[in-house]
Amino acid sequence: MLRVLMIDDDRELCQLVSVCLVREGMNVQVAHDGRSGLSLAISGQFDLAILDVMLPKLTGLQVLKQLRSTSNIGILMLTARGEEADRIMGLEYGADDYLSKPFSAGELAARIRALGRRLKPWADGEIGRVPERLEVDDLILDEGSRTCRRNGEIIDLTSVEFGLLSLFLRCSGRTVHRKELSKQVLDRDWSPFDRSIDVHVSNLRRKLGSLPDGTERIRGIRNIGYIYAHAVAAQSIAG
Repeated sequence: MLRVLMIDDDRELCQLVSVCLVREGMNVQVAHDGRSGLSLAISGQFDLAILDVMLPKLTGLQVLKQLRSTSNIGILMLTARGEEADRIMGLEYGADDYLSKPFSAGELAARIRALGRRLKPWADGEIGRVPERLEVDDLILDEGSRTCRRNGEIIDLTSVEFGLLSLFLRCSGRTVHRKELSKQVLDRDWSPFDRSIDVHVSNLRRKLGSLPDGTERIRGIRNIGYIYAHAVAAQSIAG
Protein backbone atom coordinates (compact mmCIF):
# COMPACT_ATOMS: atom_id res chain seq x y z
CA MET A 1 0.00 0.00 0.00
CA LEU A 2 1.47 3.33 -1.08
CA ARG A 3 1.76 5.88 1.71
CA VAL A 4 0.94 9.30 0.29
CA LEU A 5 1.32 12.72 1.91
CA MET A 6 -0.62 15.59 0.31
CA ILE A 7 0.65 19.09 1.13
CA ASP A 8 -1.88 21.66 -0.08
CA ASP A 9 -3.75 24.52 1.64
CA ASP A 10 -6.93 23.83 -0.36
CA ARG A 11 -8.80 21.74 2.20
CA GLU A 12 -11.65 20.84 -0.15
CA LEU A 13 -9.21 19.60 -2.80
CA CYS A 14 -7.33 17.58 -0.17
CA GLN A 15 -10.57 15.93 0.88
CA LEU A 16 -11.53 15.05 -2.69
CA VAL A 17 -8.06 13.70 -3.51
CA SER A 18 -7.93 11.69 -0.29
CA VAL A 19 -11.23 9.98 -1.08
CA CYS A 20 -10.03 9.19 -4.61
CA LEU A 21 -6.67 7.77 -3.55
CA VAL A 22 -8.09 5.75 -0.66
CA ARG A 23 -10.43 4.14 -3.18
CA GLU A 24 -7.30 3.25 -5.18
CA GLY A 25 -5.95 1.40 -2.14
CA MET A 26 -3.55 4.08 -0.93
CA ASN A 27 -2.95 5.42 2.57
CA VAL A 28 -3.29 9.23 2.59
CA GLN A 29 -2.44 11.96 5.10
CA VAL A 30 -2.68 15.70 4.51
CA ALA A 31 -0.88 18.86 5.64
CA HIS A 32 -2.08 22.38 4.88
CA ASP A 33 1.10 24.45 5.14
CA GLY A 34 4.71 24.06 4.05
CA ARG A 35 6.29 23.86 7.48
CA SER A 36 4.11 21.03 8.83
CA GLY A 37 4.26 19.30 5.44
CA LEU A 38 8.04 19.34 5.48
CA SER A 39 8.13 17.93 9.00
CA LEU A 40 5.89 15.04 7.98
CA ALA A 41 7.68 14.44 4.68
CA ILE A 42 11.10 13.97 6.31
CA SER A 43 9.69 11.63 8.96
CA GLY A 44 10.17 8.55 6.76
CA GLN A 45 6.51 7.56 7.09
CA PHE A 46 5.61 8.20 3.45
CA ASP A 47 6.58 6.82 0.04
CA LEU A 48 5.72 9.98 -1.84
CA ALA A 49 4.34 13.49 -1.43
CA ILE A 50 1.93 15.54 -3.53
CA LEU A 51 3.27 19.05 -3.12
CA ASP A 52 1.53 22.28 -4.15
CA VAL A 53 3.73 25.18 -5.26
CA MET A 54 1.67 27.87 -3.47
CA LEU A 55 1.70 27.19 0.28
CA PRO A 56 1.65 29.29 3.47
CA LYS A 57 4.65 29.40 5.88
CA LEU A 58 6.99 27.73 3.39
CA THR A 59 6.40 27.65 -0.37
CA GLY A 60 6.30 24.35 -2.21
CA LEU A 61 9.67 25.07 -3.83
CA GLN A 62 11.22 25.84 -0.43
CA VAL A 63 9.85 22.57 0.93
CA LEU A 64 11.14 20.70 -2.12
CA LYS A 65 14.62 22.19 -1.85
CA GLN A 66 14.93 21.27 1.84
CA LEU A 67 13.48 17.81 1.24
CA ARG A 68 15.94 16.98 -1.50
CA SER A 69 18.87 17.77 0.79
CA THR A 70 17.80 15.02 3.20
CA SER A 71 15.31 12.65 1.54
CA ASN A 72 14.66 10.64 -1.63
CA ILE A 73 10.88 10.56 -1.09
CA GLY A 74 8.97 10.63 -4.37
CA ILE A 75 7.59 14.09 -5.12
CA LEU A 76 4.76 15.07 -7.47
CA MET A 77 4.45 18.85 -7.79
CA LEU A 78 1.11 20.58 -8.35
CA THR A 79 1.37 23.79 -10.39
CA ALA A 80 -1.05 26.31 -11.87
CA ARG A 81 -1.82 25.65 -15.51
CA GLY A 82 0.45 27.67 -17.77
CA GLU A 83 3.10 28.32 -15.09
CA GLU A 84 5.94 26.64 -16.99
CA ALA A 85 8.59 28.38 -14.89
CA ASP A 86 7.26 26.72 -11.72
CA ARG A 87 7.23 23.31 -13.41
CA ILE A 88 10.78 23.65 -14.73
CA MET A 89 12.08 24.94 -11.39
CA GLY A 90 10.34 22.12 -9.54
CA LEU A 91 11.99 19.52 -11.76
CA GLU A 92 15.36 21.25 -11.41
CA TYR A 93 15.01 21.18 -7.62
CA GLY A 94 14.42 17.43 -7.76
CA ALA A 95 10.68 16.80 -8.19
CA ASP A 96 9.97 13.48 -9.90
CA ASP A 97 6.93 14.69 -11.81
CA TYR A 98 4.38 17.51 -11.99
CA LEU A 99 0.69 17.93 -12.68
CA SER A 100 -1.07 21.16 -13.60
CA LYS A 101 -4.26 22.30 -11.86
CA PRO A 102 -7.05 21.64 -12.54
CA PHE A 103 -6.48 17.92 -13.00
CA SER A 104 -8.63 14.81 -13.13
CA ALA A 105 -8.63 12.35 -10.24
CA GLY A 106 -7.87 9.56 -12.69
CA GLU A 107 -4.77 11.27 -14.07
CA LEU A 108 -3.49 12.01 -10.55
CA ALA A 109 -3.95 8.38 -9.50
CA ALA A 110 -2.19 7.19 -12.67
CA ARG A 111 0.77 9.53 -12.08
CA ILE A 112 1.06 8.36 -8.47
CA ARG A 113 0.95 4.69 -9.42
CA ALA A 114 3.64 5.30 -12.04
CA LEU A 115 5.81 7.09 -9.50
CA GLY A 116 5.21 4.27 -7.03
CA ARG A 117 6.44 1.74 -9.60
CA ARG A 118 9.61 3.76 -10.10
CA LEU A 119 10.18 3.92 -6.35
CA LYS A 120 9.64 0.17 -5.84
CA PRO A 121 10.09 -1.36 -9.30
CA TRP A 122 10.51 -4.96 -8.15
CA ALA A 123 7.95 -5.08 -5.37
CA ASP A 124 5.58 -8.07 -5.73
CA GLY A 125 7.30 -9.07 -8.97
CA GLU A 126 5.85 -6.19 -10.98
CA ILE A 127 8.77 -6.39 -13.40
CA GLY A 128 9.71 -9.88 -14.46
CA ARG A 129 13.47 -9.46 -14.61
CA VAL A 130 16.09 -9.78 -11.91
CA PRO A 131 17.66 -6.48 -10.73
CA GLU A 132 21.10 -6.08 -12.26
CA ARG A 133 24.43 -4.51 -11.40
CA LEU A 134 25.39 -2.35 -14.36
CA GLU A 135 29.00 -1.23 -14.81
CA VAL A 136 30.09 1.20 -17.53
CA ASP A 137 33.48 2.94 -17.23
CA ASP A 138 33.65 4.51 -13.75
CA LEU A 139 29.94 4.03 -12.92
CA ILE A 140 28.29 1.17 -11.04
CA LEU A 141 24.49 1.16 -10.89
CA ASP A 142 23.03 -1.45 -8.53
CA GLU A 143 19.35 -1.90 -9.33
CA GLY A 144 18.81 -4.14 -6.31
CA SER A 145 20.01 -1.65 -3.69
CA ARG A 146 19.03 1.35 -5.87
CA THR A 147 22.48 2.89 -5.54
CA CYS A 148 24.80 4.63 -7.97
CA ARG A 149 28.57 4.91 -7.45
CA ARG A 150 31.12 6.87 -9.44
CA ASN A 151 34.65 5.72 -8.58
CA GLY A 152 33.24 4.35 -5.34
CA GLU A 153 31.50 7.61 -4.41
CA ILE A 154 27.74 7.45 -3.83
CA ILE A 155 25.77 9.70 -6.18
CA ASP A 156 22.30 10.55 -4.85
CA LEU A 157 19.69 10.22 -7.59
CA THR A 158 15.95 10.77 -7.66
CA SER A 159 13.77 7.91 -8.84
CA VAL A 160 13.49 9.41 -12.34
CA GLU A 161 17.23 10.05 -12.60
CA PHE A 162 17.91 6.47 -11.51
CA GLY A 163 15.49 5.15 -14.14
CA LEU A 164 17.05 7.30 -16.86
CA LEU A 165 20.57 6.21 -15.98
CA SER A 166 19.57 2.56 -15.89
CA LEU A 167 18.12 2.85 -19.40
CA PHE A 168 21.10 4.85 -20.68
CA LEU A 169 23.61 2.31 -19.38
CA ARG A 170 21.68 -0.58 -20.93
CA CYS A 171 21.63 1.28 -24.23
CA SER A 172 25.09 2.87 -23.96
CA GLY A 173 26.53 3.69 -27.37
CA ARG A 174 23.18 4.03 -29.11
CA THR A 175 20.66 6.86 -29.34
CA VAL A 176 17.57 6.62 -27.14
CA HIS A 177 14.57 8.60 -28.39
CA ARG A 178 12.69 10.91 -26.03
CA LYS A 179 9.59 8.83 -26.76
CA GLU A 180 11.28 5.72 -25.34
CA LEU A 181 12.65 7.63 -22.34
CA SER A 182 9.23 9.06 -21.53
CA LYS A 183 7.45 5.72 -21.90
CA GLN A 184 10.02 3.63 -20.04
CA VAL A 185 10.90 6.08 -17.27
CA LEU A 186 7.89 8.38 -16.81
CA ASP A 187 5.37 5.71 -17.82
CA ARG A 188 3.53 8.05 -20.20
CA ASP A 189 3.51 9.01 -23.87
CA TRP A 190 5.96 11.72 -24.90
CA SER A 191 4.72 15.17 -25.87
CA PRO A 192 6.91 17.69 -27.72
CA PHE A 193 5.61 20.36 -25.33
CA ASP A 194 6.68 18.45 -22.20
CA ARG A 195 10.24 19.34 -21.18
CA SER A 196 10.35 16.96 -18.21
CA ILE A 197 12.78 14.48 -19.76
CA ASP A 198 15.18 17.25 -20.81
CA VAL A 199 15.23 18.78 -17.33
CA HIS A 200 15.77 15.40 -15.66
CA VAL A 201 18.61 14.59 -18.08
CA SER A 202 20.19 17.99 -17.38
CA ASN A 203 20.08 17.27 -13.64
CA LEU A 204 21.59 13.82 -14.21
CA ARG A 205 24.43 15.26 -16.31
CA ARG A 206 25.23 17.79 -13.60
CA LYS A 207 25.38 15.11 -10.89
CA LEU A 208 27.48 12.65 -12.89
CA GLY A 209 29.92 15.08 -14.51
CA SER A 210 32.10 14.10 -17.47
CA LEU A 211 33.75 10.74 -18.13
CA PRO A 212 37.31 10.25 -16.79
CA ASP A 213 38.75 11.22 -20.20
CA GLY A 214 36.68 14.42 -20.30
CA THR A 215 34.04 13.08 -22.70
CA GLU A 216 30.49 14.27 -22.08
CA ARG A 217 28.59 11.27 -20.67
CA ILE A 218 25.14 12.04 -22.04
CA ARG A 219 25.05 13.78 -25.40
CA GLY A 220 21.90 15.30 -26.88
CA ILE A 221 20.93 14.29 -30.42
CA ARG A 222 19.01 17.19 -31.92
CA ASN A 223 15.26 16.57 -32.34
CA ILE A 224 15.69 12.90 -31.40
CA GLY A 225 16.96 12.12 -27.90
CA TYR A 226 20.18 11.26 -26.08
CA ILE A 227 23.14 8.89 -26.23
CA TYR A 228 25.30 7.68 -23.33
CA ALA A 229 28.95 7.64 -24.42
CA HIS A 230 31.81 5.29 -23.56
CA ALA A 231 35.21 6.65 -22.58
CA VAL A 232 37.52 6.87 -25.59
CA ALA A 233 40.13 4.65 -23.92
CA ALA A 234 37.55 1.96 -23.24
CA GLN A 235 36.44 2.04 -26.89
CA SER A 236 40.01 1.68 -28.21
CA ILE A 237 40.75 -1.27 -25.90
CA ALA A 238 37.52 -2.96 -26.95
CA GLY A 239 38.45 -2.42 -30.56
